[in-house]
Amino acid sequence: MSRKWQPPLTTLERGLHGLNLENVSMDTVATSARFVFDGGPSTEPLVPPIYHASTYKLKSVDDYLKILDEGGYIYSRLNNFTCDSVQAAINVIEGGKGTLVFNTGMSAISTALFCFLKSGDHIIICNPVYSGIYDIAVNMFPKFNIEVSFVQAGSSVEEYTKQIKPNTKMLYGETPCNPNMAILDLEEFGKLGKSRNILTMVDNTFASPYLQPVIKYGIDISMHSCTKYLGGHSDLIAGSLTFSSVELWQTTIRYQTTLGASLSPHDASLLLRGIKTLPLRMERHSSNAMKVAKYLEKHPKINYVLYPGLESHPHHQIAKKQMKSFSGMMSVEAKGGLGGGRILAENLRIVQLAVSLGGVESLIQHPATMTHGPMLMSDEDRRSGGITDGMVRISIGIEDPDDLIADFKQALDKIPESLCAET
Repeated sequence: MSRKWQPPLTTLERGLHGLNLENVSMDTVATSARFVFDGGPSTEPLVPPIYHASTYKLKSVDDYLKILDEGGYIYSRLNNFTCDSVQAAINVIEGGKGTLVFNTGMSAISTALFCFLKSGDHIIICNPVYSGIYDIAVNMFPKFNIEVSFVQAGSSVEEYTKQIKPNTKMLYGETPCNPNMAILDLEEFGKLGKSRNILTMVDNTFASPYLQPVIKYGIDISMHSCTKYLGGHSDLIAGSLTFSSVELWQTTIRYQTTLGASLSPHDASLLLRGIKTLPLRMERHSSNAMKVAKYLEKHPKINYVLYPGLESHPHHQIAKKQMKSFSGMMSVEAKGGLGGGRILAENLRIVQLAVSLGGVESLIQHPATMTHGPMLMSDEDRRSGGITDGMVRISIGIEDPDDLIADFKQALDKIPESLCAET
């Protein structure tokens, strides 16, 4: 460090528009002192800083409307540099024309739904579907006179075609599907939407944009719960929408900012950090999951394993066509029905019993009693979506795969043979 360096001084000490330190009281100094660096070569921080500011200082009143018209920063609900940084990063991975980040995955989904649907419109949704979407479709859309049809997840795109009506405005799918791991043929789905001029939206959370960039298959909107793989460390809540056109992005940002669904700059910074290791993590999630899936598939107390990377998966060939690897998500049916599923979920030691997914830690949950349980839907509705009593959903992390296999072995050993014989 050179002896020529000088201590940082505030704008009041250096004089600001004729206002100097001696012109104001200490009360004003405490609130108004501001440091602005204007000496030496200009540098840029390697990591984008967290812009906590809620509002921005303008140079003139005319700048307000100019920024609203042309872009820039006025108020962080409208726009924030840290959020722009992560939006740009997600968009380039997705191959889109623009990305928006939200304070939750559900706020991303609900903003898109209420942006592009109105009273009298019709939407077609896969079944099963994420529980929050199911709640909107069944309990909230009727209040807005929005009509819903369901198609079985994993069925051919032709099933969507059969449900199309003159007022159909959106086709909604998940791939892999939560929680039964059904695969949607993205190429055919995109073609259907384009041929009928119907908006297509896909929840790509289970795959991540690294393994499955859905926009390139002609999908209009790619949605992610960034809480999961994009964040990757179970330490933030966020969502994103990536669009196939600037026009869709421009339409949606109006709804996002007015509804107050913007992401905080702190969470945006955490999300940006997580994205930097996304490729490394997804490769490890995928390789670990393949080893665990192959082990569980042969276990005598497991009826079946639904993992897109297994040749036994009914949609394995479609998954091979559109996924780089097969991610870390799987669903497994334990023998013994409801009791067998609960025993497996509650007796693991490394794998944690928790909702959510996509973090570095392995997680398990029991849909029939948790995310798709009686608080949300009837047993009949749950089973109609292929969610059986003994199904558990597993998110494989980046631990040593042999340790995970040993953990599943000891937990499965605790399911009584007598209970297995009942199913």
